[in-house]
Amino acid sequence: MKREILTTQDGSTTIHLPDWNESYHSKHGAIQEAYHVFIKNGLSLFAAPARKSAREGKSVSILEIGFGTGLNAFITYLEADQLNQNIAYTGVEAYPILLDEVLQMNYVSALNVLDKIDVFNAMHQAEWGEKLILSNNFTLTKRKQFFQDISDVNEFDLIYFDAFGFRVQPELWSHEIFKKMFLSLKPGGVLVTYACRSSIKRAMLDCGFVVEKLPGAPGKREMLRGIKK
Repeated sequence: MKREILTTQDGSTTIHLPDWNESYHSKHGAIQEAYHVFIKNGLSLFAAPARKSAREGKSVSILEIGFGTGLNAFITYLEADQLNQNIAYTGVEAYPILLDEVLQMNYVSALNVLDKIDVFNAMHQAEWGEKLILSNNFTLTKRKQFFQDISDVNEFDLIYFDAFGFRVQPELWSHEIFKKMFLSLKPGGVLVTYACRSSIKRAMLDCGFVVEKLPGAPGKREMLRGIKK
């Protein structure tokens, strides 16, 4: 399948699949979307000042569905110190991007963190299935795995659900997949996704999630957040 590198409206890059008319990140802004969906409406809920609970100060375990370009993992790494949390990050990807594509992603310069380029590269060079210690408070484990094969139970505090859209891969937004997501979360765990289709919301509700609609990232009216009570 043909793949192109595009620059999105906030100046950050993404990979575009013209045959599907689908991109790894929003054309309205890859970095903007990542921060809005996964940091503002996901990770920030677990920041020590915001969450006055038994979890405060403990590590946050994150499962990303669609490691892709590594953007979500990279910005989560950058946020780790500011949010006063230790983060154990697991990224699942069935079809890793190519090294040539990694080199064309401009996230380090777009985020003005040129001193972190070795970290971004290390994320992509890491061996699959092995834990990589990137700092005192951030570890990364990448799993080369189909989403349908995920079998974790009560393992994660937070899920970044960033699969390709329902229009091109509806099977990734099914009851079967969201049941796996529900089971993999700890009680009180949270799932956030950029999507907000009625059928996706129903699938999440049917699996036991308490679901809420939230304002979407630039270019998208709404997004979904599910909580495992």
